Amino acid sequence: MWSVVPSVVVLGLVAIVAVRLAQRRSSPIEAAQERIAASTVLGFATAVQGVHFAEEWVTGFHVRFPALLGLEPMPVSFFVLFNLAWIAIWIVSIPFLRLGRQPAFFAAWFLAIAGALNGVAHPMMAIASGGYFPGLITSPAIGFAGVILWQRLRRATSEPVRVS
Repeated sequence: MWSVVPSVVVLGLVAIVAVRLAQRRSSPIEAAQERIAASTVLGFATAVQGVHFAEEWVTGFHVRFPALLGLEPMPVSFFVLFNLAWIAIWIVSIPFLRLGRQPAFFAAWFLAIAGALNGVAHPMMAIASGGYFPGLITSPAIGFAGVILWQRLRRATSEPVRVS
């Protein structure tokens, strides 16, 4: 089970940043159109992540990633259930993001950050392994979707005003 630790650590850090962003950046009532745009991008990014997950699953990411770190394969059941749970969370979050609900912003920020990181990490893992690495083909798409989602979320939210 040690094979899940690197993923849990990295995604745990992503979750901390996403929580912080969701807590600090609010979406004013007048940002309704920006929230709608962000929710549309969230739907698109979720679909892209679904394709990325499928590539990872079919090509053995749950085996190759831990092996890159000298670990045993990740249990495939954990890998599949973890990814399907997040995809479900993102789908459910779409209408709530339109309404400006904070938990939906957390989920969206999480995908934006994780997606952008995927766009960088998979090519780096391919270089480190000396060839194709599971998820490499779709990593630019999820990286791009993550960056676009980040931009839309920034437009739909604002920093709190600081009083000196």
